[in-house]
Amino acid sequence: MYDSTSEPTGIPASIADRLGPLRPRRIALAALLVALAAAPGELGALTRGLMQDAFVQVSAFVAATLLLFYGVERLFRFDLGTAMGRSRLMQVPIAALLGATPGCGGAVVVVAAYASGKVSFGAVVAALTATMGDAAFLLIATRPDAALVLLPMQFAAGIVTGWLIDRFVTTDYRPKGAACDIAPRIGAARGRDFAYLAALIPGLVAGAAQIGGIEVTTVLGLPVSGVALAGIVIGLAIWATSPVDAMTHGADAPVTRMAEETAFISVWVIIAYLAYDYLASFAGLDLRALFSGIAPVLPLIAAAVGFIPGCGPQVLVATLFVNGAIPFSALAANAISNDGDALFPAIALAPRAAVMATAFSVLPALVIAYGLYGFAPGFLN
Repeated sequence: MYDSTSEPTGIPASIADRLGPLRPRRIALAALLVALAAAPGELGALTRGLMQDAFVQVSAFVAATLLLFYGVERLFRFDLGTAMGRSRLMQVPIAALLGATPGCGGAVVVVAAYASGKVSFGAVVAALTATMGDAAFLLIATRPDAALVLLPMQFAAGIVTGWLIDRFVTTDYRPKGAACDIAPRIGAARGRDFAYLAALIPGLVAGAAQIGGIEVTTVLGLPVSGVALAGIVIGLAIWATSPVDAMTHGADAPVTRMAEETAFISVWVIIAYLAYDYLASFAGLDLRALFSGIAPVLPLIAAAVGFIPGCGPQVLVATLFVNGAIPFSALAANAISNDGDALFPAIALAPRAAVMATAFSVLPALVIAYGLYGFAPGFLN
């Protein structure tokens, strides 16, 4: 699934190596987003404002979390897969905890450990049930009250589901042969990684100030709007020429892993922000009114969306909740049933286990979602 090669382009190899692989679809989408931001009038103003919000409210916090996580991982050189393999009793809770960690890295660690024979299938189900993927970053940044309820709920659901799977499911879905690598290695940290970090730091300061109810327009003498837009452009450039599809290689530098994955997540957050506000502002579509007419089936639809690999659809579901278009019960159904970007490397490492684990996660998703819908329909809405 990962391809770091590109067709001949006529560009000198030394320049191509510095730029990264050419990916026409990504380049086209990045160019479209830049063009929308540069458009005159209401379209450009709305796009730039939404991009700034995405950068300050989400991207900066994603970067801080990933840099902390990967920095600690590199500092202590701790092999979680091996540690889980030594603790049979605590495998499922540890796997659920890794899955509940924002992003997809924890769930991928569990799937890789299963593929190499270190943990049980119940641990895989626990991790994929507990994970919300990259959508967790968006929820934490914009609705921390909902995240404080949903993430522990998923953690508990993952533990219970994983233990039940280990008790009653005896089929071995483990792949035959050695597991394959899930991402190409980039190598030494690049200038673009540090440039992105330089834009993200003032963005994080502005985002933290917003959480505290303080609106700032400049940080360290720099305009927040300018820094945010510069960071967006750098992030788009990183994503458009990235050799990976979602996850990064564990041997890469923490700053490189942060830049690659933050840029990837940010693109989907921007698309989700733009999609919602474009529909509301230019199409006059009232999504709240539209979805209120099909409220009883929204958890079922949201759970079905969770089957779609990748973080884009899941980020969009979270965006709909943040904007009040869908209830918390629908968000819970999607969060528990989806595996985010973890499903891609999971399919690469252990395809049968990935598919079956996703299928098993639907039952707790629907039970919890319709429990919320029936007994607490207005909860956190």
